[in-house]
Amino acid sequence: MTCIRRQDSMLVYQKNHETLVIQPWGPDSLRVRSTMNDTFRDLPHALLDQAPIEPEIVITAESAWLRNGKVKAEFSADGGLRFSHAENGKVLLSEEKPIFHRSPSRNFRPTRGDNYHITVRFQAQAEERFYGLGQHTSGLLDQKGCVVELAQRNTQVSIPFLVSNLGYGFLWNNPAIGRVELGRDITRWVAESSPQVDFFLTVGDSYVEIMEHYADATGHPPILPEFAAGFWQCKLRYRTQAELLSVAREYKRRGLPLSVIVVDYFHWTMMGDWQFDPEFWPDPTKMVRELEEMGIRLMVSVWPTLNASSKNFARFQENGWLVRTERGVPAGLLITDSYPGGPVYVHYYDSTHPEARRAVWELVNANYLKHGIKVWWLDACEPEIYPADFDNLRYHLGSGLEVGNIYPLLHERGFFEGMQAAGEMDVVTLCRSAWAGSQRYGAAVWSGDIPSTFESLQIQVRAGLNIAMSGIPWWTTDIGGFLGGDISTPYFRELIVRWFQYGVFCPLFRLHGVRQDSSTDMGQGTGTGAANEVWSFGEPAYAIIKDLLHYRERLRPYIMAQMRLAHEKGIPPMRPLFFDFATDPEVYQIEDQFLFGADILVAPVLYQGQFERQVYLPAGADWQDVHTSKRLAGGQWITASAPLERIPVYYRWGSRPI
Repeated sequence: MTCIRRQDSMLVYQKNHETLVIQPWGPDSLRVRSTMNDTFRDLPHALLDQAPIEPEIVITAESAWLRNGKVKAEFSADGGLRFSHAENGKVLLSEEKPIFHRSPSRNFRPTRGDNYHITVRFQAQAEERFYGLGQHTSGLLDQKGCVVELAQRNTQVSIPFLVSNLGYGFLWNNPAIGRVELGRDITRWVAESSPQVDFFLTVGDSYVEIMEHYADATGHPPILPEFAAGFWQCKLRYRTQAELLSVAREYKRRGLPLSVIVVDYFHWTMMGDWQFDPEFWPDPTKMVRELEEMGIRLMVSVWPTLNASSKNFARFQENGWLVRTERGVPAGLLITDSYPGGPVYVHYYDSTHPEARRAVWELVNANYLKHGIKVWWLDACEPEIYPADFDNLRYHLGSGLEVGNIYPLLHERGFFEGMQAAGEMDVVTLCRSAWAGSQRYGAAVWSGDIPSTFESLQIQVRAGLNIAMSGIPWWTTDIGGFLGGDISTPYFRELIVRWFQYGVFCPLFRLHGVRQDSSTDMGQGTGTGAANEVWSFGEPAYAIIKDLLHYRERLRPYIMAQMRLAHEKGIPPMRPLFFDFATDPEVYQIEDQFLFGADILVAPVLYQGQFERQVYLPAGADWQDVHTSKRLAGGQWITASAPLERIPVYYRWGSRPI
């Protein structure tokens, strides 16, 4: 093929103004880039540099192919691409075949400058299932048949990496706003505005192998600090230092385990000052010291926003460190800040600007780290801009349409690098959004401002499993949900118990929410809401939750063992049944059970008034009922008793999780 040549370790295709490059990118993996421009732009992306690999490349008059371990990329005579398993010949991914005047599978439609509206189409395979793509509220685990928006929003985390049951992982290595359409007839990836196609494909003979390749390519998470495996207490919000300390002391008085307690938003003088309000938080250093003496870490909420009246705003504006708007109000969000009273427009700092990241960290270092605070809650880091008109945003690295999805990753990077520069190696940042590679910066993701309903709890199970398959091992929810929980009602008291039973088997174990009762509104804005401590929901619920807190403590050595695996191999602690039992066809139908590590099978109760449920025990292992110690054969459905105080849980027979 005269339009194809070998260049070092790459296969290069050039025809009709298009340049396409395929190169090895780690074991059994390829990076593919294509552009209609003269050169490739150095866009921000997720991939890390890899050691050079010498692939096998063959070019003939009719075809050309490149092989790297188990993955093979092959060009057809018309320039179409096909990817297969190099050892068994199985076709994994193939571009749509050309037909008459239909646009090509790699389609570039000019927009502004050297950017294009880009579409890449692949043929669909009927038996294929897709997992990953971050965290979404569809309530589906298998996303075949879905149209998934590639954009960051509250409760929607866009991580453009999917895992196929056919044995490959695919990363759309592009921070542009777009979508992926996982149709029955076609798979289509779309970037609204970008100069080039860029994707990563990896092949593995197991889900473990695929996830390990992905972690090698985008970064391994650090080892989770020991303290983070315990229980985290949070609510919207503790108004004062005295109030927060009284809660921590009450946990200790009751003999309840507590690892982290959280200072939520509006503890500051105003957004963009990044400091405690001394009227309500008079001695943060003393507060941190007392908490640490009780074995408790303090986490503080740090928003990426600046009030125009804040003392840092003029500096950020003059230096070009703010996200700009192309039209309309030059701000991102209308919100009620601490001062001055009433709604104000606040601006977002530009995390894509390295000097802006350093400036934010310097203020956080001076006003929080100096007090001994070392755990960060990076709220609203999508960023939360309303309305979310991505085409109206301008970042240091490009337009909102071109680079908007990478904001949370670079925000997390600023804190991670700042902590390491300060000599702090145990980094945990609780984030409402993330992108491919966020795990390497110690990003722990939670599922955002979700409602306090059983329907929401059902969605969380699928959402958590998909974000686990997206390379994020540290994940959690607001136990009980965030919005609308009336702590005085039987409905919520049943819900909070069932959510705690689920939460104890999540990678992170955190209570949060804006609560209400008969005398309290929802407490949003600068409010506080009703009580949200574990003893706040009535004695029957408290007795059950107290036992769960102590059970989590006994699980912590097992949890840390799973976190070491996540660090070393990218294996998520929380994962679908098929991850470990891929040869059992039944498990692919099950979306409301999961594995917590290799040895614990969890079947949460997800419906109001449900006191038994059907549970499938995967074939390939025997299982021990945690509550009865009975040995049960795998490969069968059982009816599990689930009174309010019990969640069906099973240990792999012969294992010792606790």
